[in-house]
Amino acid sequence: MSTAAPMVVNMASESDISVQGHGVHTAYVEMAQALERRGDVRLVRGDYGRRVGCDVYHLHTLGWAVWPKLLDPRAPTVVSAHVVPDSLVGSLRGARWWRPVARAYMRWFYGRADRVLAVSGAVARTLETELGVPRERIETVPNTLATAAYRTDADGRAEARRRLGVEPASFLVLGVGQVQPRKRIDVFVRLAREHPDVQFAWVGGIPFGPAGAEHGAMRRLMQDAPANLRFPGAVPRAEVTAYLHAADVFLLPAEQENHPMCVLEAAGAGLPVVVRDLREYDDTFGEDVLRCGEDGFGAAITSLRTDPEEYAAGRQGAARIAARFDSAAGAERLVGIYRALVHDGRRPGTGRHPVGTTSSRASR
Repeated sequence: MSTAAPMVVNMASESDISVQGHGVHTAYVEMAQALERRGDVRLVRGDYGRRVGCDVYHLHTLGWAVWPKLLDPRAPTVVSAHVVPDSLVGSLRGARWWRPVARAYMRWFYGRADRVLAVSGAVARTLETELGVPRERIETVPNTLATAAYRTDADGRAEARRRLGVEPASFLVLGVGQVQPRKRIDVFVRLAREHPDVQFAWVGGIPFGPAGAEHGAMRRLMQDAPANLRFPGAVPRAEVTAYLHAADVFLLPAEQENHPMCVLEAAGAGLPVVVRDLREYDDTFGEDVLRCGEDGFGAAITSLRTDPEEYAAGRQGAARIAARFDSAAGAERLVGIYRALVHDGRRPGTGRHPVGTTSSRASR
């Protein structure tokens, strides 16, 4: 039996100290919790604005508060690439104009990392072809989730509906995410108008306030929503789970995504998932979700509502997604990446380079 000391990993996401109502924070929390359940890793969360004595840094955000970690030559750095330049367009005000600046910054930031974890094959291609990250430093590591935590049964569904005020016999279509143009909230509102006998709910707010893209238009969409559509805003995670348990179908009409955590949460809850037909989903969700063009979402809702076989197939696809992206397997792969970096010219257990060696990152 090994008596080796646990590897020390400093994992940081500036969502700890800023806005939390988005998928990056969920991905970070899920990954941290999965590592904390292991005995071979000692996880140190956060500790922003300075270096930390550790074997590996793992960063989820790109802000100034993690620069000391990114630039610390004593320990290798892993960065999860949740954001690429196209993620900003339709998310933040004026992003089309300052996208070139963001692109240059991402080239610098990702270029400093020893490993960059792409959440999908599409992100991996962007990292290499647009952001100049050498292919050998890129690993495709999708987001994962403790999917068992989202499972429910008939009693749990009934309790969630009672708690949220959803009629027992109603058909509820759920969306989750920031209220922003990129998510195509306008499509969600249009579908609610076109299906007045179906209940709709979109869980999420505008966490960046006036800095959010088309802030005024998004607020008007929420204020003018039809009676069968509710916008509860940004709510605690337990309430998000309650909505997942109460829903019949999950729908995400977003026109740009990388590897959305909300789809994993919906799959964990056993919901058929309807999304836009995006290339980013080819190597992640594939045919386990119902992929639609701009005019296909309404037909998908009707089919899932009226065809028991279609609904059962959607639930089976959700089960496959939940199994494929469960966090235990993801944590095992992460630890393998950490170990490879720690033992690549670095003294295990110290986070420092052996005497007489030079960091490959320090020389870049």
